[in-house]
Amino acid sequence: MSEDQESKPRDSARYEALDMLATMVAVVHPGGECVFANAAFENVLRLSRRAVQRGNLFDWFQDAGRLSDTVAGVAANTYSSSRFDALLRCGARPQEELLPVHVIVSQMDGPGGDVLVELIENAQQARQDREERSLDQVQATKELTRNLAHEIKNPLGGIRGAAQLLAMELPADEYGPELAEYTQVIIHEVDRLQSLVDRLLAPHRHAQVVADVNIHEICERVRSLILAEYPRGLAIERDYDTSLPDFRGDREQLIQAVLNIVQNAAQALQRQIAEGGARIVLRTRVARQVTIGKQRWRLALELHVEDNGPGVPAEIFDRIFYPLVSGRDGGSGLGLTLSQTIVQQHQGMIDCESEPGRTDFRITLPLP
Repeated sequence: MSEDQESKPRDSARYEALDMLATMVAVVHPGGECVFANAAFENVLRLSRRAVQRGNLFDWFQDAGRLSDTVAGVAANTYSSSRFDALLRCGARPQEELLPVHVIVSQMDGPGGDVLVELIENAQQARQDREERSLDQVQATKELTRNLAHEIKNPLGGIRGAAQLLAMELPADEYGPELAEYTQVIIHEVDRLQSLVDRLLAPHRHAQVVADVNIHEICERVRSLILAEYPRGLAIERDYDTSLPDFRGDREQLIQAVLNIVQNAAQALQRQIAEGGARIVLRTRVARQVTIGKQRWRLALELHVEDNGPGVPAEIFDRIFYPLVSGRDGGSGLGLTLSQTIVQQHQGMIDCESEPGRTDFRITLPLP
């Protein structure tokens, strides 16, 4: 066995900690020979680590010239690091498996002039940025909503009480019934606002009842409720990964969160239901090395609620999780807000992809 072949296992052992990273990382010699590739790199290339480390990193890029020049420059200390966008070939089929990635090339300490190459999927980076912005926005909105709801709640009680007292003092003449009708309008509208405020405050009022939860039991409960409401014209398909384990959570709150999303989907499918072609798919999958907000989880479950409706209107897409934002006449705009709040209380996240004919709400929840 040659000295280079003997050194590769020893080098690999030095870099085993890089397997803990969610991003793709490779350590290469200045000529591109792969010394080490972490588990994330294996998963994306769909090859064993041994196969990756027998090859040259440059072979996996559509246009390897820039990467080759950059690695050589960093190894020669011309500059300490560099970053750019490139296309990574994944799997055996070349052109149809190109993955857009952001490449970061950095120097490493130690002899040999090895270089660290980190690859971040552009879609993954964009999603993480979007999730972080969404979490910050939802947190700010949640605090504003809670404070505003409390400020509204206090005077509502006074208005209702005053209207009731006024109704008791009305004269018993011909104008009495007409004036009583006005006071009833006041009381009715106050009660409606009170109900709205209670819904805004609901997730913050009730302590979580934490127990072992099975995501498929939740899906089946929601499915039965929706099909009871829409017995004709709507098909709710199941696509479950039955290997998903139970997790700790509040079953009733999670049922409400999923129900709000599926109800929104059903309400957006009114035309398709009338035509008999409405379809909602409940799909569960396991996800690995997931970052939610700024916290990384080894395992998570994904629940997709996908429908074949018209899609979320473009003008409200960035605001659909804000309170009182609705794309439907008569909608309160609270369903998605409450769902996001409940899922965040379970350390999870909801995001959405939408286009005409396909809308996919994805609930991601960490697994133990």
